[in-house]
Amino acid sequence: MTGPTQLDTADRAAGTPTGWKARLRRHLVWIVIGSIMALTVGYVVVSRLASGPDDRALSPRNPAPGGAMAAAEILRGQGVSITEAGSFEQAISALKARDGAATVLLYDRNGYLGEGQLRELRAEADRIVVISPGRRTLQGLASSLRNAGVVPEGHNVLEPECGLEDPLAAGSISAGNGQLYAGSGTICYRVADGGLYAVSGDGHVVVIGSSALLSNDLLDEHGNAALVLRSLGGSEELLWYLPGLGDVPQDRNPATLDELAPPWVAFLGPWLVVVAFLAVLWRGRRLGPLVFEPFPVVVKAAETAEGRARLYQDSRAVERAAANLRAGTMVRLARVFRLGPDAGIDSLVEAVARKTGRPPAQLRDILDHRPETQSGLVQWAQTLEQLEQEASAP
Repeated sequence: MTGPTQLDTADRAAGTPTGWKARLRRHLVWIVIGSIMALTVGYVVVSRLASGPDDRALSPRNPAPGGAMAAAEILRGQGVSITEAGSFEQAISALKARDGAATVLLYDRNGYLGEGQLRELRAEADRIVVISPGRRTLQGLASSLRNAGVVPEGHNVLEPECGLEDPLAAGSISAGNGQLYAGSGTICYRVADGGLYAVSGDGHVVVIGSSALLSNDLLDEHGNAALVLRSLGGSEELLWYLPGLGDVPQDRNPATLDELAPPWVAFLGPWLVVVAFLAVLWRGRRLGPLVFEPFPVVVKAAETAEGRARLYQDSRAVERAAANLRAGTMVRLARVFRLGPDAGIDSLVEAVARKTGRPPAQLRDILDHRPETQSGLVQWAQTLEQLEQEASAP
């Protein structure tokens, strides 16, 4: 009798895979599939964790048309040290650690900062250049400036029309999709009651009403670059601050639905409820109790015809109902005169005229009539019934 050792030796001599090689060959397909899935999951995780390009509007690291990388690089080339703050705490720390005068570029597009944060930012900065601020931002900066609407259509280019040095040196600028500001201070690039460029009375707050002036897309148009560079490059240090969602104060409660809704909703809401209730009463129908019937249920032809007629009446399908009445009349008349199911209107008119003595033109008008109202449909149906009775009479 041959032992296990002799069998293993014989298998190896015959070239038969044994041990882990045999298991590897049996599960090779699953190993390949698992490796592919692992590589796919790893690629997705790495691509999600990898930091992508900065696509924020007016970011100094965003080379897209809506970014401000071009303006930042030009300022650096002119010797301005730019510090980008990622949060409010970083902005305050950078301002406190500065060596000399510092200018702050603030673009709080969504109004994340509270009044307390804005007051603290103004107290630490020597000069604040704020881009397209909202009402709450202006109140927090205590700049004595206010919103005055948007630039009307047709005013694509504006002239300085003020005595400030920076706007006069820059000349005309682009004004599309800009916001206007007014108040106590110096207003430049005026349109109607406001201007696209405003400086507070103490010169501490500068308002630029268009973010497009700083963008890579429009920086080289007209005097946009000159106005931006002169406004931001007045100090050796520039703090570039774009507030984010993490800068929202903890004590600021989100606005309730009552605060967000306009005043007229308080009257319109209950009235809409009343109207909806009346509409339900008007259109609602009583279904009644359930009726249990044994199957199969036999429905009479008269009930089916009456139900279909009611559907046509409710939907005001006059044309469809008239077509069915005409087809039924022609079939029954063809059966009376044994003309066959394919008989046309000419054959029917000729046969009915011989039987009833009516003029063929009159019969054709009756059969080919197309009523437009429900009352006309009823009268025409009565005429067809009378015609069938005359044709079927002995």
